[in-house]
Amino acid sequence: MTHHNQSDASFAAEIFPQLILAMPFVIVLALYGIAAVASGRKHTPWPVYRTVCWVLGVLLAILSVAGPLADRAHTDFSAHMVSHLFLGMLAPLLMALGYPVSLVLRTLSVPLARRVSKVLRSRISQLFTNPIFASLLNIGGLWLLYTTDLYSLMHESILLHLIVHFHVFLAGYLFTVSIVYFDPIPHRIPFIYRAIVLVAALAGHGILSKYIYADSPAGVPAAQAESGGMIMYYGGDAVDILLIFLFCLQWYRSGFNWKWQQPKQRNHAKI
Repeated sequence: MTHHNQSDASFAAEIFPQLILAMPFVIVLALYGIAAVASGRKHTPWPVYRTVCWVLGVLLAILSVAGPLADRAHTDFSAHMVSHLFLGMLAPLLMALGYPVSLVLRTLSVPLARRVSKVLRSRISQLFTNPIFASLLNIGGLWLLYTTDLYSLMHESILLHLIVHFHVFLAGYLFTVSIVYFDPIPHRIPFIYRAIVLVAALAGHGILSKYIYADSPAGVPAAQAESGGMIMYYGGDAVDILLIFLFCLQWYRSGFNWKWQQPKQRNHAKI
């Protein structure tokens, strides 16, 4: 009976954080679907490819925080790194390609849309969408996670586990939307400025992956650290190539004259 109760307690301790982490993604998935249908009835149909990107991004995020991959990530650093790539890089990029803010502004009534626009124009929004600040949150957070005891402590504390995973996703999303403009952003930064920050951030990510390969994070066997470092390095490059392509495409379409000046026509281009 005692053994049975212990098993139940262990099962609940594993399932609870997965439910807490997955629930917000399930909610935004449902809200996005409702908004897309409602917006399509008021205006032209919401583009299918944006919905597909959003759904794929949300599913990847859920896959990384709940289910077999999330279970294995507790004991296998390679699985953890795959989860990290999904949650912190690929899912944010795909979800940003779903243009969620544009959908919200299009779906809400005019007074509510104006309130959302006011929030987007606020100083706090300007701070969080600044490429340097978003990069520090994103890349700086990863350095803190893998070069201190935070990684091992994360597996001992449910609260730390939740905070780290939410941070990895939110920082990855902020970094993505601060570099490539999909949705309306009132505080626009010149392309050349964002390009410099992007290069520096990618370098920081690549150096960290090599550091992990050479010096295992606390509590991680050397063999797992080597495979995890390679997954972070090459997997990160694959996502970065897509991000760089989208960034350069927007830069090209903006009509930039390549003389360190502001774009001639517009600073935002649809993909």
